[in-house]
Amino acid sequence: MTNQGIGQSVRRKEDFRFITGQGHYTDDINRPGQLYAAFLRSPHAFAKIRAIRADAAKKMPGVVAVFTGQDVAADKVGGLICGWTVKDKKGEPHKAPKHDIIAVDHVRHVGDQVAVVIAESLSQAKDAVEAIEVDYDVLTPVVDVVTALKPGAPQVHADAPGNLCYDWEFGDKAATEAAFAKAAHVTKIDLLNNRLSPNPMEPRSAIAEYDAGADTTTVYTTSQNPHVLRLILCAFVFGLPEHKVRVIAPDVGGGFGSKIFNYPEETVCFWAARKLKKPVKWTSDRTEAFLTDAHGRDHVTHAELAIDKDGKFLALRVDTKANMGAYLSTFASAVPTYLYALLLAGQYTTPAVYAEVKAVFTNTTPVDAYRGAGRPEATYVVERIVEAAARELKMDPVELRKKNFVPVDAFPYQTPVACVYDSGQYAKALDEACKAADYAGFAKRKAESAKKGKLRGIGFCAYIEACGIAPSSVVGSLGAGVGLWESGQIRFNATGTVFVYTGSHSHGQGHETTFAQIVSDKLGVPLENIEVVHGDTAQVPMGMGTYGSRSLAVGGSALMRAADKIIEKGKKIAAHLMEASVDDVVFDKGTFSVKGTDKQVPMAQVAFTAYVPHNYPADLEPGLEASAFYDPANFTFPAGVHIAEVEIDSDTGVTTVANWVAVDDFGKVINPMIVEGQVHGGIAQGIGQALLEGVVYDPESGQLLTASFLDYCMPRADNLPSYKVGMIETPCPHNPLGVKGCGEAGAIAAPAALMNAITDALGTEDITMPATPLKVWKVIQSRHLAAAAE
Repeated sequence: MTNQGIGQSVRRKEDFRFITGQGHYTDDINRPGQLYAAFLRSPHAFAKIRAIRADAAKKMPGVVAVFTGQDVAADKVGGLICGWTVKDKKGEPHKAPKHDIIAVDHVRHVGDQVAVVIAESLSQAKDAVEAIEVDYDVLTPVVDVVTALKPGAPQVHADAPGNLCYDWEFGDKAATEAAFAKAAHVTKIDLLNNRLSPNPMEPRSAIAEYDAGADTTTVYTTSQNPHVLRLILCAFVFGLPEHKVRVIAPDVGGGFGSKIFNYPEETVCFWAARKLKKPVKWTSDRTEAFLTDAHGRDHVTHAELAIDKDGKFLALRVDTKANMGAYLSTFASAVPTYLYALLLAGQYTTPAVYAEVKAVFTNTTPVDAYRGAGRPEATYVVERIVEAAARELKMDPVELRKKNFVPVDAFPYQTPVACVYDSGQYAKALDEACKAADYAGFAKRKAESAKKGKLRGIGFCAYIEACGIAPSSVVGSLGAGVGLWESGQIRFNATGTVFVYTGSHSHGQGHETTFAQIVSDKLGVPLENIEVVHGDTAQVPMGMGTYGSRSLAVGGSALMRAADKIIEKGKKIAAHLMEASVDDVVFDKGTFSVKGTDKQVPMAQVAFTAYVPHNYPADLEPGLEASAFYDPANFTFPAGVHIAEVEIDSDTGVTTVANWVAVDDFGKVINPMIVEGQVHGGIAQGIGQALLEGVVYDPESGQLLTASFLDYCMPRADNLPSYKVGMIETPCPHNPLGVKGCGEAGAIAAPAALMNAITDALGTEDITMPATPLKVWKVIQSRHLAAAAE
């Protein structure tokens, strides 16, 4: 058998169907007799609904029903929930105003659901939506956190006074203040982490079907975690038994976090299908996606770093205002708290860290996890202020970082913000990145750019992230509403082929290949004989899904545990076949053998014997399959260094990314090719945030000004450089694979690295993301004017 196991760059098994148009996505699914849903959405950011007149719409051709929030309320349907409770400084739980699946009395952001039309065709449903008349009492909206917190600001929810969801703190305030009191130098910085739209290639979609005979409901949907969605729908929204609901997430065309959450549209389809006893389908168009897919980021932060006379960090204090949007999304409360503040120590030995976070309601689309979810925001704060400190101290940013890195011999390392880092080689990653980037030759390249009338800058980001968020007992104590373990099942067929069932979900990560590689490597089964199954609550064991780079560290570890059980049972069968003691049987590369002899039995024969047990141990049940659940002992902590080098045209403000180096430590790497692809994609999204992307609302009307790709600028191939990607492997010591996670690293590191490079070139920290040509040009012109005035 060709080695296609752990560590091999095997081509993705799933790519053939994707690149040949044979993927099976939710919108590809059609059920007999299905109806179509189209939503009437609010044109206002904030308004009271005075009346809805839908009689004309109900009489239009093909229209089966028109439902409003009053209809939903009459059926006593629950609202959408936030699944993580955050307690404020006083120990009180966060404010969680009700989130109706169709607005009842108020709309709170442009795009809020006002009514839904169910019709025999999509065009009929859309036409009928246009016939619905709504009387609104338009109210003054508020769209940014600073304004929302001011006295007298419009109140988004009556039960969230001052628009405050929570005022939260983390860290040792007294120790931090004491450290600042003795600091030789304090660096201060104000930062904006711009709001982003996730824009996965596949828009959200759902089709729900009710079987009256069995009293069961099946939902096909674009979900990253179908079991969690089923749990929310059953336990919190509809009060139904879980065994009567099946959620299927087929091929999903990207998610980046935005498909973790329970949304109103799929919930309305579920309710309408049961009410009408007909399948109901909805697929978002791109404008709806901009209006309603949960956005990411949107932090306003002031940070201060205390440093002693020798350049050692003493303390970091951070004040952040986080925009929650109009409603709390499924995991929104955790993103600017436990997924953010716990990473503010970075890769450094800073003794004291204190963070305050105010989460704020505004009349905007809800904000939740987007690739990295809190970790990019934390890294942006830490790495921007470290770079600024180096400039103020006139120190080399490389040397300042090295002076403060956690040393190799300090692991496991207890940070001042709860995390215990498991392993790492931070200085080695920085050294390798500097070498690959030719840092020593930067001054020469800068001089060459200056001769052409261009500005050149270099920026660093030494990031760390927390993946595989766990153990469940810890996250439960922090307010998580679910456990964060994962499940896996391995089932042999009689002919030796294998089904692998995982509670994780793939939406572009390559699980069908990497999970198969793990099983192939562990059990010696050829890769082509392994089928990975996911995304169907009726087929796979309950699992928590995919987000936070948890799939391999948690889901892969569950499969390793299941494989161990397969091997242990296989030893008993093989021992019987070889007439040997179980204690003398060993397993290696797909073969059971007796120590010290030439007796051996291949795994395929053991599997066949398990299902055709003619010659079989009397005390052993037939069959060969095993399930396992894995709850990690700790987070994993991928880390690395990214270096960006830019050249800026002084006349136009256009920034060109001239060079990019990434050296990452993801622990043990299962498939280097897939990992490199994940890094490339993450960097592209990070470059997009730093240079191009940004959700913009009109501050007066609350209208979304970036509701199409004409207005929301996505990164294109000509915006991106060729990346130099390197890896070092420091295995995670507490999971059986030694993996740490890789999916979010590029998006975490890239914004800080690129903005550090741009500010280095411009000679000022005073520029926000996205650093568009206009913003950059204005900074250059202001410098020219200031120089002329002198």
